[in-house]
Amino acid sequence: MKRTLFKLPLAGAAALALMTATPAMGHKLRPSGVAAQVATSSLTVTPSRDWNQLGRRPGQFAESWTVDGAQLNAVTFYAAVPAGQPLIKERSKKREPLPKFTSETLLIEIPELLERTYRAAKDLAAFELISTEPSAFVGAEGVRFRYAFTDKDGLTRQGEARAAIIAGELYMMTYDAPRLNYFSRNALDFEALVASARLN
Repeated sequence: MKRTLFKLPLAGAAALALMTATPAMGHKLRPSGVAAQVATSSLTVTPSRDWNQLGRRPGQFAESWTVDGAQLNAVTFYAAVPAGQPLIKERSKKREPLPKFTSETLLIEIPELLERTYRAAKDLAAFELISTEPSAFVGAEGVRFRYAFTDKDGLTRQGEARAAIIAGELYMMTYDAPRLNYFSRNALDFEALVASARLN
């Protein structure tokens, strides 16, 4: 497995501390211009810049990529999530169950599914759905939505997602980053990933 070091901007001691808390071991380079299969599914994307795939997957049907470290920017792919499954791995199915994607879930309900998942898994102080609009994704009718949330440490993050339900399975991509400095810096890189997404 090829390993790569993150290229950190000069963002001060705080960013350095975040990186030292996120070891590079197990990460995989996703180089620019090379199509990559994501989340062990038929979904592929072709990045317009180098990304790092995080070694630890958030769930059976999910995979995360980052440029500078997961605390600074992260794209998460949720691919071919079947009915009856949560978006990410549950810490305890009995004590801390997560909301599930179901066969009755409507496209317009996907933003709420992500919000409920984030609230439960990230112990958020606040979550705000900013906008929702129809937008095609991987060649199917889809939804595009923007959101913001504040974690328990008081850091506000901005996010954007694209999603579609295809053959009864959920496909979604999310991009999260701190609102100040980081979100806008890689927003176009996320848009390029979305535009390159294909089902094979």
